[in-house]
Amino acid sequence: MRYYTTVSALAVLFLFPLLWSGWASLEDPGSYLEMARYGEGVGVYAANSVLVSAMTVTGTLVVSSLGGYAFARFDFPGKNLLFLVTLAILMVPYATILIPLYVLLGVIGLQNSLVGLALVFVMFQLPFALFMMRNAFEAVPRELEEAALVDGCGTFRAFRRILLRAVRPALITVGLFAFLASWNDFFAPLILLNDGANFTLPVAVVSMTQQTFGAIHYGMLQAGVMTMAVPCLILFLVLQRHYVRGFMSGALRG
Repeated sequence: MRYYTTVSALAVLFLFPLLWSGWASLEDPGSYLEMARYGEGVGVYAANSVLVSAMTVTGTLVVSSLGGYAFARFDFPGKNLLFLVTLAILMVPYATILIPLYVLLGVIGLQNSLVGLALVFVMFQLPFALFMMRNAFEAVPRELEEAALVDGCGTFRAFRRILLRAVRPALITVGLFAFLASWNDFFAPLILLNDGANFTLPVAVVSMTQQTFGAIHYGMLQAGVMTMAVPCLILFLVLQRHYVRGFMSGALRG
């Protein structure tokens, strides 16, 4: 009984801010219309966020799955050092390297670009993603891969048809983390994007809620919060079972 009481209290505690935001956004019905008509239109900003998140998730999954497989299955010079250097990115303060990255994106022609922003997000996701995928591949019995090789599969074919299916929960976990990070991030788009037509939802919501003399339109702000929160909530609820399995099999091993 005490367990259910504690869990229910925690659920109410965590859900209260979301429910309060939803109520506050509906208190002024015109907030959603004002938000929809702001600037380029909320549809453009939402499409930018979807595009950036899709590129981030795709890039993170491709690089981390191949890298995690290489770190788990192959021996090569500097393997452990390279892995430690990749993890060391986690120790670098996020905000301190955005300006150098902005300059670098200008050099390669991706400044003020959604592709450049997605590449930055992929870079920041790689340490966690590689750690998860390496541990997930190490948890797969080598006999499974060896049986596929004996049956005539090449290394890449065995990786694509056998091992990727075996580590699906870890892939979903990594993809979910990459999506949430890129969808909700405000600071990187604020620094790396300067064209209003390229703004993602977090930057657009903050911009549209600023009124005369610095006053904040709280109804529109809460409408924007709900617009950003609902897709994340739905995606998490749909993938929750795989997310828990992936975290248990990947992050807690080794």
